[in-house]
Amino acid sequence: MSKGRVCLAYSGGLDTSTILKWLINEGYTVVCFLADVGQEEDWAAVEKKALSLGAERMIIDNLQEEFVEKVIHRAIQCNAIYEDRYLLGTSLARPIIAKAQVKAAIENNCDFVSHGCTGKGNDQVRFELAFAALRPSLKVIAPWRLPEFCAKFQSVSRHQIPKPWTQGRADLLRYAAENNIPVSSTPKEPWSKDAGILEDPDHTPPKELWTRTVDPLDAPNEPTDFSIHFEAGIPVKVILAGQETTGSVAVFKLLNKIGHDNGVGRIDIVENRFSQHYLELKYKDTIARLAHLDLEGLVLDGRVRELRDQFVTHSWSRLLYNGLYFSPEREFLDNSIVFSSKNTTGVVRLRAYKGNVSNDHDQAITASNLYSEEAASMDSLEGFSPQDTTGFIAIQAIRLKKYGEQRDKEGNPLTQS
Repeated sequence: MSKGRVCLAYSGGLDTSTILKWLINEGYTVVCFLADVGQEEDWAAVEKKALSLGAERMIIDNLQEEFVEKVIHRAIQCNAIYEDRYLLGTSLARPIIAKAQVKAAIENNCDFVSHGCTGKGNDQVRFELAFAALRPSLKVIAPWRLPEFCAKFQSVSRHQIPKPWTQGRADLLRYAAENNIPVSSTPKEPWSKDAGILEDPDHTPPKELWTRTVDPLDAPNEPTDFSIHFEAGIPVKVILAGQETTGSVAVFKLLNKIGHDNGVGRIDIVENRFSQHYLELKYKDTIARLAHLDLEGLVLDGRVRELRDQFVTHSWSRLLYNGLYFSPEREFLDNSIVFSSKNTTGVVRLRAYKGNVSNDHDQAITASNLYSEEAASMDSLEGFSPQDTTGFIAIQAIRLKKYGEQRDKEGNPLTQS
């Protein structure tokens, strides 16, 4: 008799294949779920493997459009960034994946949801907080936090890389061999392709580890010129070599290709995780965000931008990073992002070249333009009297004069600071 029905987030790799077989051997009926958020994958092979290992069903859900339109666009609109370096990447995809997994669990009458996240990482938090908000009655099986599972496999998973190759990974491979689980992981490559030797910040990643960008040294010697058209802060069209690309997913993929071909977007960072610190290599698209920043300088009111940057961007990024997408505060912030972006419409001309992207060309704004060449010019006095500045400076100086006088009286003049 089955212990219950489990919807497992399944990628087809060593960890989740082991978890799938372990759940089945423990007496659970397993439905596997995999989200297509744009990654390269042999979908048929993943399904065949899951079914051959005993999964009742393999669900593969194409979430690319929802991912781009619901989350990535919002991230671009508020210039989302974590700790001024990380463009969030995987944490943007997690709520969309979790939502679809819960839907699959409900439709297949599952009692449990399960995942292969390590007990030290952020993704377990992101997934499980989403599960709690979306379907509180679902129970979670997190194998890498179960003592009996960890004891069996020495608590080693994808983000807990042994140095150089110790017992835990060997336990996984041994279990795979005993249970006829086909695997591609070998001791020659002790990292996943999106990771690296994560714990050693002094380890230079080998050239072949970078799979999302070409080496800037190997990028074309001629720059790539293109333009991005924005409507209300959302990239809706890209023109490259005279060809027009539209559609949310197509636009995003083209920008990623431009970044890939020109070596744009490489970053080697140490994040302050919700639960730990670790080194990770990211190569996410940066082009749309940079173009959006350029456009905002011409169309967004300065005080609105100041408030958005100070409160909304920071808070929204932190919420997404920490797995709180399905929260009332994120919904509140989304409304502010939409409001602040309503006039961010225009065209930004860009150039990508050997690891860099810049707005070397002019920006042609088509609507909602707050910039005035005449008002900005030092040669024009239209609508402005230089004498007005005298009063402005005098008012601003009142409190500073008082501050300076007080410092002089205390014998600590500002000239000595």
